[in-house]
Amino acid sequence: MADDDSLQKADRKCKIPLSVFFSDVRHVVKMDELGLEVLRIAVPAAMALAADPIASLIDTAFIGHLGPVEIAAVGVSIAIFNQASKVTIFPLVSITTSFVAEEDTVQRISSETPENGSAKTIETKRELQPEDVKLENMEKGSSTVKNEKKDPYPEAENDSTTCKSQKDEMKQLHKERRHIPSASTALIVGAVLGLMQTIVLIFAAKPLLHIMGVKSDSPMLSPAKKYLTLRSFGSPAVLLSLAMQGVFRGFKDTKTPLYATVAGDLTNIVLDPLFIFSLRLGVSGAAIAHVVSQYLILAILCWRLMKKVVLLPPNRKHLQFNRFLKNGFLLLARVIAATICVTLAASRAARLGPTSMAAFQVCLQVWLTSSLLADGLAVAGQAIIACAFAEKDYQKATIAATRVLQMSFVLGLGLALVVGLGLRFGDVIFSKDTNVLNIIGLGIPFVAATQPINSIAFVFDGVNFGASDFTYSAYSMVLVAVASIAAIFLLSKTSGFIGIWVALTIFMGLRMFAGVWRMGTGTGPWRFLRG
Repeated sequence: MADDDSLQKADRKCKIPLSVFFSDVRHVVKMDELGLEVLRIAVPAAMALAADPIASLIDTAFIGHLGPVEIAAVGVSIAIFNQASKVTIFPLVSITTSFVAEEDTVQRISSETPENGSAKTIETKRELQPEDVKLENMEKGSSTVKNEKKDPYPEAENDSTTCKSQKDEMKQLHKERRHIPSASTALIVGAVLGLMQTIVLIFAAKPLLHIMGVKSDSPMLSPAKKYLTLRSFGSPAVLLSLAMQGVFRGFKDTKTPLYATVAGDLTNIVLDPLFIFSLRLGVSGAAIAHVVSQYLILAILCWRLMKKVVLLPPNRKHLQFNRFLKNGFLLLARVIAATICVTLAASRAARLGPTSMAAFQVCLQVWLTSSLLADGLAVAGQAIIACAFAEKDYQKATIAATRVLQMSFVLGLGLALVVGLGLRFGDVIFSKDTNVLNIIGLGIPFVAATQPINSIAFVFDGVNFGASDFTYSAYSMVLVAVASIAAIFLLSKTSGFIGIWVALTIFMGLRMFAGVWRMGTGTGPWRFLRG
C-alpha cells in the first residue's frame, strides 16, 4: 500500500515538473548522506575560489606602497590578464568536470564484478526508461523497501551487501591509476591555450593597454607592459592547473585543489615583499612572485593527479578533441555574452562620472564576490548530477538538483542579510567620500535583494552543466544577454545609477528564469520528469 501511494505521489509530481523544486523542502538543511556529500564538495570549492581574490588583495596592498602610478598600471594589466583567462578557463573547467565525472562513473560501473549481481543490475538500469525503473523497484523485496524508507537518497535502493561490495570495488578502483580520456584531453587543451595566451599577451601587450586607455605618453605604460609581459609567462600554469582542478572536481575531490591553491597563494604573499622591496624589482617582482606561485600550484596538482590517472593517453584515438571543442565554443559564447552585460553596465556607470563609477565598482565587487559561495554549491551539484546521469539514475539526479537549488536559496537569503548590513554599516571601508557613500546607499537594496536570485542562477549553471546541457546554457545566455543589453542602455539613460542596477537585476532574473524553465518544464535532459 505504501508503495502504491509513493508511486502515485511520484506520478503526480512528474505531471507537473515545476513542483519538483518544492519536493522534500523540509530536508534542505538535513545532514543526511546527500547533504554531507554536497558540503564535502562545496565548502572546499568555495574556499579555493575565495583564496585567490584574497591573495590578490594582499598582492595589491604591497604594490600600493610603490606609488599610485604603479598600482594603477598593475590594475589595468591584471584586468587584461583576467579577461583573457576568463574566456578560456570557464569553458575548459566546466566541461572537464562534467566529462571526467561521467567517465569515472562509467569506469566504476564497468569494473563491478558480475558475481554480486551489481554490474548486471546497473547495466539493466542504464537501458530502462524512468517508468520502467519505477516498476522494477516495486518488484524488489521488502528489504529494499525498508532501506528506501530509512534513506530517500537513491543509493539506498541496493541492499547492504551490494552497497558494501560496490564501495569496496570503488576503493580498489581509486587506488589504481586510471585512464580517463577527458582528463588527458583537458590537459592538452589547457597547455595549448596557455601557450597561445602567453604569445598573444606578450606580442599584443602595448595594443591591448592602448585599448584599455593607457596611451603612449602615459607614465603607466612602462610598468603596465612589464607586469603584463612577465605575468603572461604564467598563463600555461594557470590554464593547466585549472584544467586539473576540473579533473579533481569530476572526482568530487575539491580538497586537493584547495590545498594547492592555498600553498601557492601563501608563497606569493611571502615572495612579494622579497622581490618587490628587498630585491628592488618593483612591479616586475610582483609579477615574478605570482608566476612562481602559479607553477607551484601546477606542480602540486600534477603530483597528486599522477597518482590517480595516466596523464598521457596510450593512443591519440582516445582523445576527445571534437567533443571538447564543440561544447567549449558553446560555453565560450556563453561567457562572452555574460561578460558583455557586466562590462557594458560598468561602462554606462563610468559615463555618469567618477563618483558614480566609484560607487558602482564597490557595489559590483561585493555583488560578484558574494557569488563565490554559490559557485561552491554549483560545483557540488555539477559533479553529483553528472555521475547520476552517467548511471542513468534519474531519481538521484533529480534529488541532487533540487537539494542544491533549495540550499542555494537559503544561502542567498543569508547573503542578502549579511551583504545588506555589511554595506550599510561597513561602506566606509571602501571610501571616505560622502558623495560616493550616498550613491553606494542607493545600490545597497539591489545588491542585497538580488542575492537569492544570484545564488539560484549560479547553481542552475552547475545543474545544467552536470546534465551536459551545454547547448541550452549557451543559447539561453545569448538571448538573456540581448534582452539585458537593451535594458542596460534604456534604463541607464532614463534612470542613471539606479537604472543600471535595475537592468542588472533583470539580467540575473532572466538567468534564473532560464534555469527554472528548462528543468521546471521537463525539457531537454529533464524530459523524464514529465513521466
